[in-house]
Order: sequence, then C-alpha cells, then structure tokens
Amino acid sequence: MNAYFATCPKGLEYLLRDELVALGASDVRETLAGAHFSGTLETAYRACLWSRLASRILLPLAEFDAADEDALYRGAQQIDWSEHLAAHGTFAVDAGTALSKLNHSQFVGLRVKDAVVDQFRQRDGNRPGIDTEEPDIRINVRLRRDRATLSLDLAGSPLHRRGWRELQGEAPLKENLAAAMLLRARWPEIYAARGALLDPMCGSGTLLIEGALMAADVAPGLRRDYFGFLGWQQHDIALWRGLLDEARQRAETGLRALRSAFFGSDADPRMIQTAKRNAQEAGVAGFFTLDRLDVTHARPPAGIASGLVITNPPYGERLGDRTEMPRLYRALGETLRTHFNGWRGAVLAGDVELGRAMQLHADKRYVLYNGALETVLLTFDLKPRDTAPREPKPLSAGAQMLKNRLEKNLRHLRKRLKREGIHCWRAYDQDLPEYAAAIDVYGDTGGDDHLHIQEYRAPAEVPSEVARLRLREIARVAGEVLGVPRERIAIKTRERGKGGSKYGQLDQRGEFIEVEEGGLKFLVNLTDYLDTGLFLDHRLVRAKVRELAEGKCFLNLFAYTATASVHAAAGGALETTSVDLSATYLEWASRNLALNGFSGASHRLMQFDALDFLQRDRGHYGLIFVDPPTFSNSKRAEDFDVQRDHVKLLEACNERLTRDGVIVFSNNFRRFRLDREALETHFDVEDWSAPSIPFDFARRADIHGCWLLRRRKPEPGINPWDTARIKK
Repeated sequence: MNAYFATCPKGLEYLLRDELVALGASDVRETLAGAHFSGTLETAYRACLWSRLASRILLPLAEFDAADEDALYRGAQQIDWSEHLAAHGTFAVDAGTALSKLNHSQFVGLRVKDAVVDQFRQRDGNRPGIDTEEPDIRINVRLRRDRATLSLDLAGSPLHRRGWRELQGEAPLKENLAAAMLLRARWPEIYAARGALLDPMCGSGTLLIEGALMAADVAPGLRRDYFGFLGWQQHDIALWRGLLDEARQRAETGLRALRSAFFGSDADPRMIQTAKRNAQEAGVAGFFTLDRLDVTHARPPAGIASGLVITNPPYGERLGDRTEMPRLYRALGETLRTHFNGWRGAVLAGDVELGRAMQLHADKRYVLYNGALETVLLTFDLKPRDTAPREPKPLSAGAQMLKNRLEKNLRHLRKRLKREGIHCWRAYDQDLPEYAAAIDVYGDTGGDDHLHIQEYRAPAEVPSEVARLRLREIARVAGEVLGVPRERIAIKTRERGKGGSKYGQLDQRGEFIEVEEGGLKFLVNLTDYLDTGLFLDHRLVRAKVRELAEGKCFLNLFAYTATASVHAAAGGALETTSVDLSATYLEWASRNLALNGFSGASHRLMQFDALDFLQRDRGHYGLIFVDPPTFSNSKRAEDFDVQRDHVKLLEACNERLTRDGVIVFSNNFRRFRLDREALETHFDVEDWSAPSIPFDFARRADIHGCWLLRRRKPEPGINPWDTARIKK
C-alpha cells in the first residue's frame, strides 16, 4: 500500500473523496483542493484512468526540511532517482512555494532539477534530458513553511484533458468542473430514470460530452495517449494494459446501450460546429442533437417529459459586457420557469447576484471555481408545485407550547432586529426544557432565511425516540413560524460520533450562503461543520473590534474564518494578520476578506499555532483579538486548555502589543475564571462580558466572557517591568 494525493479544483473535495472510495481507495481524507488516499499501484492507475474530478495523482517520494537552497538540494539528492528515471530519459519539475524562505517557485524547481541531473552525472557521467511537454517522469515539488514534499506526478498532464477536445470557445469549461456540475445536479440518477440532458448555451459542448461519457460508463482517461507513469521505471505494463482492456470493454458495452438523449443549442453558429467536432472526437456525436438557437427559444425536445437542463452562461468577466449579464440571466430564468416544468435545472452563475437575476428559487448552492474565478452552482427543481395544500397534522400539546413561545420571541425581537439591520440572530434557546435546542436564523443576501437548529443534550430520563420526535417538532414549528421551507433548515443532532465526538457524522455538501452583518458580507456553511463560520453570540464583540481598530495594526489569533479581521479592516485597521492552524479555515477567511474588498499584502493569513506564532513573530500590534477554544489537542500543536493556559497566552500577546494597545480576550468556556491577580501585573483589566452579550442571547448571559486588557501604566518613577513593585 502506498500513500497518494489527488489534486482537484477547490469546491470539488467532497465529491473527489467519494469518487476515490468508489474506485477502491482507502484512508481517504479530503483537504483543501485535494484528497489524501492509500492504495496499491492499481488503485493509482484506476484513479488516473477513471477519475472525472481529479486534476493530478501524486505519489509522494520524500518530505524534508528545506529552509534554504542547500537543504532543498540535499533532500532531493537523498532520493535514488535511478529507481524512477532512466539515465537517457527525460523529466520535468513543477514547483510551488508558500510561507517559505525560498519564495521563488522557478528557483525551487531549478535546484531540484540540478539535484537530479548531478546525481546521474556523478554515477556514470550521463544525464537525463528536460522535456516540459511529455517527459518520462514529471516531478512535483511543493514547499510550505520551509518543508518540502517531492512527488511523482502519475498523471503527467492535467487529467481534465480527456483527449477529445479539438476546439474550444473563448472561455472553456474544464472537464472535471463539468463533471462536478453534473454530479451535483444528480445527472446519473436522472439518466437512469430515462431523462434527457439539455444545454441551451452549450458552447464547445463540454457539459453534453461529459454527460454522455458518464452515462455510457466511458473512462474519462481512455482517449488520453500520455500519462506520467508510462516512462516511469516502475511502470507495470501488464497491469496497465489489463485496466485499459477492461475500460474498453465497459465503454463498448455502455456506448451500445447509450440513448440519443443529449441536446444542445447556442446562438453562435461557430460554437455549434465546435461542439459537433468535439462530440465526433469523443465518439458520441451520433447521440447528440445540436441546433443554433437563442436561449429564449430553447425548449424541451418533443416527446421528452423530464431531464436535466444544465448550462454555464458567460459571467461578464471575459465574455460580453457585465452590464448585459443580468438581462441574459433573466431571459434564462424565464425560459426555465415557463417551458421546463418537470425538469431539474442547474446553472453555473458568475456570482450570487447574477444567479438572483434568474428569479428562480435554488434548492442548493455550491461554491465552485472555474479556473481562478469563484462561481456558484445553483440547482433547481422545476417541477410544478402541487397547489392544493395538504392538511397538516395537528400539533401536539408540547409543540403548540413551543409554537406559542417562538411566536412570542419573534414579536419581541422583530422590531429591534429591523431597526438595527440584523439578519443573523438567535430565535430560541432552550426556552422550554422539553425542547432542548437552539434555533438560529441566517438571512442570506438574496433575501431568503435559513434556519440552523442545534440540539442540546436531552435529560437522561428522556427516551431517545422521544427526543427525536421533539427535534422533528422543533423543525416543523420553526419552519412554520419563521416562514422557512424544510430545504433551508439544517439540523445538527447530538449523537455520539466516532472518536468521542458529541455530534454524529455531519452532512458534507460544500454549500455556502452569503450573509450580512454590519454592512459586511460573510460566507456561512450550515451543514458541513459543527459551527457555521459566524459565531452569532460574538456580534457585539466584532463591533467592538471594529470600533477599536482605526489606525492600528490588528492581530487575530485563533482566527477561524476571520470575521473579526473583516470588521477590523472595515473599521480602518492599517493592516490585519489572521492566524489559525487550519488550512480550511484560512481559505474560508481569505474568501471572507476578498468578499469585502480586503486583499493583498495588508491582510496576511498565517497558518500557525497561536503560541508558536507569538514566539516567532517580531511585529507589534495596536489591537489583538484572542478568542481561543476551550481546549485543543491538535497533533500539530501543543495541547491547549484555556483555563490552564490563558495567562501564558495573554502574557505572550503582551510582548507583541504596542504601548497603547488593547487586547480583546473572549472565550466560551462557561466555567472559566480569569486569573486577574496574575494578569493585573501587566494589564488594566476591564470585564466587558455583560455589554458583549447581544439582546437575542439574553437567556444565555454566560454564553461567553469578554475582557479588554490594556497595558498598565507604571507609577511615576517605577520601572514598568519591575513586576514585584507593581504587584505591591
């Protein structure tokens, strides 16, 4: 068994994980822009041949510290390259670097190339050649935080290059992104139910061709004539030929059974010709019907009652004028709404605003990346709704009490929420002991409300089936009172999960909604994580950060999704530094900052343990926000306990604080006790806990604590670091 890493565009990680499991991989773990997995060489070959989502399949060879070019060179020379490359062969090096002293990727690649060539020269005087197009092996080197990982790129070239594309449009859709769109839109299920596939703006035909190959069980890599392992010294030719034979047999069987269920149209006749040429090269042209039509004239094919209408309209970034895009999207929405009843719909919109122009209610939204462009995939159920309302079952006595309480809360809160422009708030927090849950409302920027219901632990004497019934009643009552349909209600149940987690397996959909707070925009995810990305009880704490930030350098420790950094930037901070150990949260933080126009060198994102960062960093900050977890036992950092370690943490912050700086310290450990005696050696401490609790959290006044710490001004004539005298 070997360890491998499959790369993919951001937003496809969960789909890629499931695909790799289906291909026989084990120990599959998704991460940002890829997934780790284990398997045999056959598993890796299958991934190269059959993955519709991966970009590359990497075989890691070595990992080592590389703080300078000599260390990088030595580390690369520790690998016996003759096991992978013939002396007369060719190779290429792809390099990338981040958060490292060696910050020039071309130089990193050059030093690894030198190490390989010199090793061969020293052995027998011969050296391999360089071929950047189709080398015998392609070496991938990634340097992050001065640590290098060297891998073999078994794909050799990006796997989205299927080998059938002869021509493309001005803004082509990558094939693996097209496959992800089809999977998110449930195309395999729709085809199995005898549905058709229609793209009313088909361009070069990518979505239709991927859909046809998927339906026919044709391996996406079957038409490729180059992979990165074909010239590898350890290539198993017999194994690969066997896999190719199997794939060819499956393709023959699938194509014989394929239906003529693929329909495309485009207003540009050149695109129709391009799509035809590509479909011919892919071997599926006989199953296609392609017409020159404007999107307003797109219609379901005669005799076909259902299917998937899917498309990738222009975004106004490279094609067309941005000001014309809303009109195009409105026309598309009108076509879908008027003529495609009974179909599913899926549209890859340039952004939420363009998607909103269609005036269709999306049942799902997924953030996907088309190259460097962040886009949103919207899926729709275009089936006509049953206009005859079903008679709802009567509420139980307890559920009626819950409804009364929720309506009372809403009457009490509504005017103030509207007056203060609050769109994300807590509607209910275990007000009735029998209904043990918190109900949070997240209003997205499109005007739709979403509910996040999080179950508390029921009393031990309450049977589990009773607790489940009550949770269903909470969801029903909350939806009715707050006017939110079931598909926009996320429920997190408190069940014992693997590894002792107090919550069971969460959904992993990759769905984000855009919400607003204080005129700023944030992305939240209600399903995939225990927390949503925006702590609602910290609304006033973030406002305080914004108030204090003007003219200061701001440091955000345990930054999570950097919502506080966005507020600090909006408040006039000179620069922001957000520190977190999680690459996932830092990526989320980057998107939050960019969503509000804050990017570039003035807004740093640092992947570090907080205490480690404070020891390494030499900067000084006028405002530091510290919101640590109650405890952490991450493998990448020392164990942390907020009660035990908060003094050490805050004293380390003091070393990085300017003379007139402020630390905003908060945490959610309800039994927490601040060690004022130890801290008042260096700080004037203001307990700001009570003012920091929002009005909609009044029932949970202990949900968090918050303190403002300012450097204590020394008495005249006293050395400020003479702690013994200050203490006296």
